[in-house]
Amino acid sequence: MKRKIVSAIGVLFALSVPLFAQEAAAAEAANSTTAAWRYIAAALAVGISCIAGGIAVGQIGAAAMGAMSENPELSGKALPYAGLAEGICLWGFLVALLIMIL
Repeated sequence: MKRKIVSAIGVLFALSVPLFAQEAAAAEAANSTTAAWRYIAAALAVGISCIAGGIAVGQIGAAAMGAMSENPELSGKALPYAGLAEGICLWGFLVALLIMIL
């Protein structure tokens, strides 16, 4: 009885391998276009966020230099704002990472 069960399982396993191979080939064909869109989306996320962060840091830096020229004690108060603007780039990178992983 055990021999019949083991042989039945072996036959079912042998017959299921080509079925999964066909599914894998179809999934691979669909995955190649999905991967291309993932790369494009990740590049856009990083690119746009870094451009926006650069614009923000440039404007904050110009305003901070103007404020420091009038009052040198304000130099430490402008630093957190520049850090917040640079955080935009970090969030863009994290979104791109999530796009590539998921």
